Amino acid sequence: MKPIIGITSHIEQESKYVLNRAYVNAIVRAGGIPLIVPASIEDDVSKLVQKLDGLLLSGGGDIDPTLFGEEPHPGLGEISPLRDSVEMVLIHEMLAVNKPILGICRGIQILNIAMGGNMYQDIYTQQDEVLLQHSQIATKSHRSHFVQVENDTILHSIAQAERIKVNSFHHQAVKDVPKPLIVSGVASDGIIEAIESKIHHFVVGVQWHPEELVESEDGVSIRLFKKFVQACVK
Repeated sequence: MKPIIGITSHIEQESKYVLNRAYVNAIVRAGGIPLIVPASIEDDVSKLVQKLDGLLLSGGGDIDPTLFGEEPHPGLGEISPLRDSVEMVLIHEMLAVNKPILGICRGIQILNIAMGGNMYQDIYTQQDEVLLQHSQIATKSHRSHFVQVENDTILHSIAQAERIKVNSFHHQAVKDVPKPLIVSGVASDGIIEAIESKIHHFVVGVQWHPEELVESEDGVSIRLFKKFVQACVK
């Protein structure tokens, strides 16, 4: 049977739930059944988790820094406390029953925070080093920079290479990664691009947008979604 994959959605102007079609298309192509999850189901998360075979944490706006013990930096953008709250509960519930999670862009960040880590609220003002252009001025399907992939990781088994090329649309990023998470991919400027759990069945986060690259027939992105959906079947 095809697995049911919950995909979190973005709240737009506190009146709409929004999700780019590329997430849905990527899950369908990989053999899953996508279920869009609205950010207003906190009281029913446990019941929803019983029905889900996997969780895709989608991209979107910024994250409330008080979740990791900080106050708002001047470079912080628009946040959605309701979405943050629901996703944190979803992550904890999915981890507790060892169901697969894939975090994309914002998703890698909220995953890291839920597991005890933190993040840069704005990489361009909180880093002394000269950084790459992480908010690319190019089409979503353009792969703009490289990521070094760590050996003996889920990402390496998917990438089948030590270096891959990705797209990039973010100004926040993972900072400190707590156990059982490890860093599995890093950009040339040191920004963390991928993390994964060493003790869970499949818990992976990536900073780029593979769903957009699936549509341009990028092999790594296609294999990432297939591996995720296959993990949800198991």
